[in-house]
Amino acid sequence: MRTRIRRIAVAVTVSAVLPLALTACSDSDSKDKASDSASAGSSKASDMASPSDSSGSMTEPFGPACSSVPKDGAGSFDGMAEDPVATAASHNPALSTLVSAVKKAGLVDTLNNAENITVFAPTNDAFDKIPKADLDKVLNDKAMLTKILTYHVVGQKLAPKDLEKGSFETLEKSMLTTAGSGESYKVNDTANVVCGNVKTANANVYIIDSVLMPKS
Repeated sequence: MRTRIRRIAVAVTVSAVLPLALTACSDSDSKDKASDSASAGSSKASDMASPSDSSGSMTEPFGPACSSVPKDGAGSFDGMAEDPVATAASHNPALSTLVSAVKKAGLVDTLNNAENITVFAPTNDAFDKIPKADLDKVLNDKAMLTKILTYHVVGQKLAPKDLEKGSFETLEKSMLTTAGSGESYKVNDTANVVCGNVKTANANVYIIDSVLMPKS
C-alpha cells in the first residue's frame, strides 16, 4: 500500500514539473530567436546607416555647363585633375579664349606653379559678351590683361561651401565676393558659376559665364 502511494506521488510530481520545464525551454528558445532576430536587424540597420557617400555630392563638379566637358581624355574632369591649372584648362574647349589670354599675359608658369589656388574661369561665351573692339584692346595691353586675369585668381582653395557668403582677396590684390548655396552661386553679383568644383592638380576651378572686372 505504501509503495503504491509513493508511485502515485512521484507520478503527480512528474506530471506537474514536466509542463513547467517544457514552458521554460520554449520561453528560452523564443528569447534566443528574438535576440538573434534583433541582432540581425541591428546589423542590417547599421549597414543601411553606414554612409556610402558621406563626402556628399559637392565633392563632384556641378552646374549646367559641366555636361559640355569631355567625358574622357585630358579635357575630362579626371584628366584635368592630373594637370596644373593652366595646362588643364588648355584641354577644355570651352576655355580656349581664356587660355589664349593667359598665354598672352605670360601667366602660364605663374598659374601652373602656384599652390592651392582657386580660379574663376570665364568661358568663351563670357569673353564673347565683351564688344570685340574692347576685347582686342585688352588682349593687346599686357598690363591690363594681367590685371584682369589675376583678378580671377584667389590664393587659397575654396570649397563650394566657402562661396555661400564670401569675400576674398585676389592675386590682383583687390577683393571679389561670392554668394549662393547648393549648386547656385554668383561672383560679384554679375557672374554665375556654370560648372563648379572642378579639380586640377593645384587648383579648384569654378567656370563662370562672365568676365570679372576689377574695380580699380
